[in-house]
Amino acid sequence: MPIIEITSLSSPGVEVFATLTEAQLRNKLEPSQGIFIAESPKVINVALNAGYEPVSLLCEQRHIERDAKEIIARCGDIPIYTGKRTLLAELTGYTLTRGVLCAMRRPTLSTVAELCRQAHRIAVIHGVVDTTNIGAIFRSAAALGIDAVLLTRNSCDPLNRRSIRVSMGSVFLVPWTWLDSPLPSELHQYAFKTAAMALTDQSIPIDHPQLKKEEHLALVLGTEGDGLPDDIIADADYVVRIPMSHQVDSLNVAAAAAVAFWEVRDRSPFLDF
Repeated sequence: MPIIEITSLSSPGVEVFATLTEAQLRNKLEPSQGIFIAESPKVINVALNAGYEPVSLLCEQRHIERDAKEIIARCGDIPIYTGKRTLLAELTGYTLTRGVLCAMRRPTLSTVAELCRQAHRIAVIHGVVDTTNIGAIFRSAAALGIDAVLLTRNSCDPLNRRSIRVSMGSVFLVPWTWLDSPLPSELHQYAFKTAAMALTDQSIPIDHPQLKKEEHLALVLGTEGDGLPDDIIADADYVVRIPMSHQVDSLNVAAAAAVAFWEVRDRSPFLDF
């Protein structure tokens, strides 16, 4: 594979790692699929294992024969841009984690129907724009048996670089797609009941036995500040809360997601120790 030495910030071919915004990565380079950036050898390996296609690598010189060696061997005949640590940090605007970035093609997303067909537990993310929260939700979803994640289009892109990093590559492990509306009418056609996470007088605790009995359940999560819109709460089959103590009213959405995923999980894939 070609190893290309970078000597300046304007070296051709490195635009994908430096000057393009997340929106441009999604739409400009590959209108049909787009590009995203995966950071660190561990995360890149997770993406490769999941079948994602690498386009190019950006790697510190000292890591070509060290942390990036396995990645390079797996990526085939793609360009590898390299340079000194200080130059690459100036190019990207941050110090590379373990010295390597990989530009990868975005996959063609499944439809909502395709994801729901084989799922029993799904998470619906409504309007969550914080990249850290999105990454943490995906990590919990992968660990705690969520079959798929659906996101409203006003939510953060799961393939944002920081979301990928926070998730430790879990965004590559849980199927996901965009959802035009999280209202029950959208999900009932796939036999799902919806459980909106919200504090209301009608809320039931997350450990309510009825929730565990539902064969197909969608947990709907909103933003920390505004929460879920009133119409989604009103139309949900259940409104669910996590019982709190010490006069705490709620948890961060990522923490709340982890608690909820654990409580309503399909226990069959898990081993009891």
